[in-house]
Amino acid sequence: MAEQQLPDVLAAMRRAPFSLDDEAVAWVEATLAGLSTDDKVGQLFCGIALRMDEEELEHTLSVCRPGGVMFRPGSVEGAVGYANLLAERLPIPPLVAANLERGGNGIVAGGTSLGSPLAVAATDDVATAERLGEICGREGAAVGANWAFAPIIDIDTNFRNPITNVRTFGSDPARVRDLGAAYVRAVQAQGVAASIKHFPGDGQDERDQHLVTSVNDLSTDEWDATYGEAYAASIDAGALTVMVGHIMQPAYSRALRPGIADADILPASLAPELMDDLLRGKLGFNGLVVTDATTMAGFTIPMPRSRAVPAAIAAGADVFLFTRNLEEDFDFMLAGVEDGTITTGRLDCAVARILGLKAALGLHRPRPALTVADARAAIGTEEHQAWSREAADRAITLVKEEPGVLPLSPQKYRRVLYCPIEADAGVAYGVRAGACEAVHKLLVDEGFAVDVFVPKNTFEGAVERTSNYVGVYDLIVYVANLATKSNQTSVRIEWAQPMGANCPHYVASIPTVFVSIENPYHLLDVPRVKTYINTYSSTDNSLQALVDKLVGRSSFTGVSPVDAFCGRWDTRL
Repeated sequence: MAEQQLPDVLAAMRRAPFSLDDEAVAWVEATLAGLSTDDKVGQLFCGIALRMDEEELEHTLSVCRPGGVMFRPGSVEGAVGYANLLAERLPIPPLVAANLERGGNGIVAGGTSLGSPLAVAATDDVATAERLGEICGREGAAVGANWAFAPIIDIDTNFRNPITNVRTFGSDPARVRDLGAAYVRAVQAQGVAASIKHFPGDGQDERDQHLVTSVNDLSTDEWDATYGEAYAASIDAGALTVMVGHIMQPAYSRALRPGIADADILPASLAPELMDDLLRGKLGFNGLVVTDATTMAGFTIPMPRSRAVPAAIAAGADVFLFTRNLEEDFDFMLAGVEDGTITTGRLDCAVARILGLKAALGLHRPRPALTVADARAAIGTEEHQAWSREAADRAITLVKEEPGVLPLSPQKYRRVLYCPIEADAGVAYGVRAGACEAVHKLLVDEGFAVDVFVPKNTFEGAVERTSNYVGVYDLIVYVANLATKSNQTSVRIEWAQPMGANCPHYVASIPTVFVSIENPYHLLDVPRVKTYINTYSSTDNSLQALVDKLVGRSSFTGVSPVDAFCGRWDTRL
């Protein structure tokens, strides 16, 4: 695909997804014409606000005036204050992004979490995805966000993938397609741009692009029928932006560049055949392209950073997400302009699209400052909480059931052995630590006599008597809160010593229930457990709904959006 020219890009802004009127196009043209080369290069960068204070902003402005910034979850006061500060100090209104994947909690600590995308998928209802987009748009916009790094339209076909998992709408391409497009329409109706991600699609590889340049290894026909349909649907729904991952798609690179050497196949974030020929050409995307975080090893490994920084823009990206070092990366980008890696035309087209997105969001018009009072009134509303409770109730899935075990009651199972399995879940992607303790408390509140399992300090070959458990406990309950997150290579249960002391040794002797809070694939490690439940989310609403279902106050209605049996026969026993 030939390099686009500025007049063509400006003319195309009158079409979807920007759909600019004459006034907006004139603002883009006039603003672009008034920028120096340094100012244009600055617009290419979207940084990350770590401290969200004036000192941090001053350091950024000493290097460049960026086109955007991403917020991490913090206080309402902090987000509103920093958004207002950015509006005051930057001559061109900034894009303000956040990982609005589960709800408003992607940008403020008190924001509503509707649930993980996989929980949304488990309700088997497009309307739930629309509600997710609406919550993300309302609560994000209330504190200044105008750009959602969501929805994730990766397809979780490889259960070993360490990063997709509950962040996706599941493994069914049609469900992913429909829910992704629904989110796009809903979030953009609130004045917040969607960024469908991670093109050309995560979920195939069992490796994490944060740690390695990963691979989507589908054939071109297979890709067209799965990821291609998902991207086409969200593009048709009006998605304003696409986030391009550090993921290779060798079949399309070879098809679009016949004879390309294996060593020359690059991740999409550096591959013009994927960004221009496939995304803009075949799929007809007319919006803005942003790289995924360029601090990931998937981006840094293929070539020296001095080359990679300008190469991403030269290959077709419009926005460069994050920096390893702002001063250095700005110099690398400027050098790429000066040596022709980024042509004048390519630079102008990229900046024009950035300005076009801002105009499509109405940022070219005067806007009042945000207020904390208005933000608080929009965040965590009773309507949003009601939607969260309903989604939780509808999502929780009874994957396997041993006849006669459920419902639980203190009369039926007085003495319960409780086996929590929890790592440091942190707050990545809305996950909470302490979910196991919360479920423990809820069970105690229901009247169960609960003992928490503690491994004894014994050696292999000198373990406890069976009679310490059989005949003592009426029920064993496992609750696992092991979430996938970036910068790890696997999510498997690590059993306690000695000899897997907390394994389900007594599943054949004592009724056993296993609940997975944040990962639907734990049956791989507990295949003989006969009663297995997935909740997909760790919100208070999800945990309360779980206990309501365990004791029979409500029924299980969730539909598994993935193969929870991991493709194995023994997990079905």
